[in-house]
Amino acid sequence: MQRILIVGALALATAAPAFAADLPPPVAPPRAPAAFIPAPPPFSWTGFYVGLNAGGGFGTSSWTTPAGAVSSFSTNGGLAGGQIGGNYQIGQFVVGAEGDIDWQNVRGATAAGICAPAAIGGCAIASTWIATLRGRAGFAADRALFYVTGGGAFTNVKPSTGALPYGGGTEAGWTAGGGVEYAFLDNWTAKVEYLYASFQNATCNSASCSVGNAVVPGLAPATVSFHENIVRAGVNYKF
Repeated sequence: MQRILIVGALALATAAPAFAADLPPPVAPPRAPAAFIPAPPPFSWTGFYVGLNAGGGFGTSSWTTPAGAVSSFSTNGGLAGGQIGGNYQIGQFVVGAEGDIDWQNVRGATAAGICAPAAIGGCAIASTWIATLRGRAGFAADRALFYVTGGGAFTNVKPSTGALPYGGGTEAGWTAGGGVEYAFLDNWTAKVEYLYASFQNATCNSASCSVGNAVVPGLAPATVSFHENIVRAGVNYKF
């Protein structure tokens, strides 16, 4: 009997590896699902904004006197101000409107004896502010907006001769240009733009083109044109 038990135990020990080989492999426990992180929504240009800008203006002024003489000279100076506007995005297209007003110190003058008699000095012009009201249309590449713009413009055109006081007044005109704007944060954008502005003819009247009460012969009233190129950068806060 003892011999039978020993033989049976040996048989079981020998067969155990074969039985284990026939068993199915252990099943690994299921892994926890990965956390779902939604993609950020695309940036939208729709909304109202306010901002500040600064840059420079340069251009030309031409004077036509009653005698028919024409003199043209360059102007330049700095400017700074603010803007307010709104955009509406349709697909990748953006339409909107913007109004702005800037202080500026754009000036220019001829040498003495050119445009005006030598005893009077040269012809001079100054502009101390400019404002525009424009439509905008552009193409949005996510956070970058490429746009064109155009509309009305207003400025004070102040002609004079020599050291005489500046005359003239507010003149209306038109403006057109374009730029690029980039949203560096969800509510903050930065832009660089160029505008060309052209204004109706101003008049250098007897108060600014005269000596005392005597009108400078052949000069007053002179017709004065004013054209300005504006290059500026700005930053906007979008609501």
